[in-house]
Amino acid sequence: MGKDPESAETVGEFKAKDYTDPPPAALIDAAELTKWSFYRAVIAEFVATLLFLYITVATVIGYKSATDPNKNTPDNVNCGGVGILGIAWAFGGMIFILVYCTAGISGGHINPAVTFGLFLARKVSLIRALMYMIAQCLGAICGVGLVKGFQKAFYVRYGGGANELADGYNKGTGLAAEIIGTFVLVYTVFSATDPKRSARDSHVPVLAPLPIGFAVFMVHLATIPITGTGINPARSFGAAVIYNKDKAWDDQWIFWVGPFIGAAIAAAYHQYILRAGAIKALGSFRSNHHV
Repeated sequence: MGKDPESAETVGEFKAKDYTDPPPAALIDAAELTKWSFYRAVIAEFVATLLFLYITVATVIGYKSATDPNKNTPDNVNCGGVGILGIAWAFGGMIFILVYCTAGISGGHINPAVTFGLFLARKVSLIRALMYMIAQCLGAICGVGLVKGFQKAFYVRYGGGANELADGYNKGTGLAAEIIGTFVLVYTVFSATDPKRSARDSHVPVLAPLPIGFAVFMVHLATIPITGTGINPARSFGAAVIYNKDKAWDDQWIFWVGPFIGAAIAAAYHQYILRAGAIKALGSFRSNHHV
């Protein structure tokens, strides 16, 4: 029986471990606050989330305007606008573009749920995680604010791109949709950025932003009819702040609790099951116990 390439020193011509895991981030790293690279990363998250919300919410408003039966003929209503498929492409495509642009600066999170998952996995410090989340929420507010500023009448008339639970669905269903959708996204983030991938799949070059963007696209196809698709607390919060209607605020908790639970499950699954973190920790404990 062949040996596990991670446990053996060498297997034939191959090294046991031809990848390097970055060391865990400190829980609180005050030294980050003295570095320009830290503030540059925070600014990148703010701008990326602003652009993300501006393009995507404008797409949603444009679609609803083009399919409004009160201002279009039946034929135009059936053929107008980009459709749900186009909205899903707008969200997934923007994530692909923005993650590609910012990955080398901030990691390209653009989502508090992604940041939370990476924090739980010790990929970022608590200080960086909190600053990213604040920047993302402020960027989302500004991005939606630009949409309202440029087309206020359409914005108010067509719901402001706010996430709300659709009629016919209960809150449990909406929460489950957000948990599962965010799990898919954050799991994809971990998998696409895993340093082990270069060792196992070196013959399959993967541009990390591509599968992440596709994950966002696919989740939108599944959950737009249920919640309008949050899976990003900053996206839902920014739209709710600018739209500021009771329904958007009543359902707001779903778009925070669901994504954070989904991100936590994805982080635990990747770190402790797929990367065998639990087994390694248990082995280390047993070794120390017998010393």
